[in-house]
Amino acid sequence: MPLVTLAEVMQPAKAGGYAVGGLVTLGWEDMRAFVAAAEAENCPVILQAGPGCRAHTPLPVLGAMFRYLAEAASVPVVAHLDHGYTFEECREALDSGFTSLMFDGSRKPLAENIAETKVIADMAHAAGISCEGEIGFVGYADGESSAGTDPEEAARFAAETGVDAMAISVGNVHLQQDKEGGLDEDRIAAIQAMTDVPLVIHGGSGVPVEQRGRLARTTNICKFNIGTELRMAFGAAMRAAVNADKDRFDRVSILKETHDPMVKATRGVLAVLKG
Repeated sequence: MPLVTLAEVMQPAKAGGYAVGGLVTLGWEDMRAFVAAAEAENCPVILQAGPGCRAHTPLPVLGAMFRYLAEAASVPVVAHLDHGYTFEECREALDSGFTSLMFDGSRKPLAENIAETKVIADMAHAAGISCEGEIGFVGYADGESSAGTDPEEAARFAAETGVDAMAISVGNVHLQQDKEGGLDEDRIAAIQAMTDVPLVIHGGSGVPVEQRGRLARTTNICKFNIGTELRMAFGAAMRAAVNADKDRFDRVSILKETHDPMVKATRGVLAVLKG
């Protein structure tokens, strides 16, 4: 089926009490496995091109790859720009066939974040696609510290930007390799009490699996971004393939052996979110 927008998968998720996986892609091998896993689980999937991916592969190429996979898929697929930092980057993604733009103004003062996010949301909506924004700041493991989302600011942000989805900072961090700690459910409830927009958790790899599933079923969190967890699975599969034969050098034959392990790992992630 053709690519769908973020709103087209988030609104049914919100109404149905489940969440969709925003899966961070780095190349053909993982994005192909992500779609295969979604088909096996019979659920939608969001293919995400983050800054690291875009530094390696140009946006027009990524857009074409996402479209190719979506057109052959039996489930809805979203082509999502993750952490777009400039208008120009978001515009290029739109022109490259992406169906969802995430503008990240979370490091900026509130008024500036609102104003700039609204410009991107208006551009996206005029083109018939979706927009995600971020309020509060989701930090990085062993890096920048988080700034928790203020519920009143979240309500203002949602109302004034018109975003289709809102990423929040509630104890989640990017690039976390373990699942210690968890999300601040009181803060999530306070945010949800003040706005009805679908919510997004970045850094979902660090969230305990039980909490992911429960919050997907019982709150307005409709999207968990998962990157590190699946990159670790990919790395383990590729390492095993390389180490199995020290004389092996053909990368296609090596990379083929990542497919089945990646599908299995991804199915585990998606099964929890879909309930």
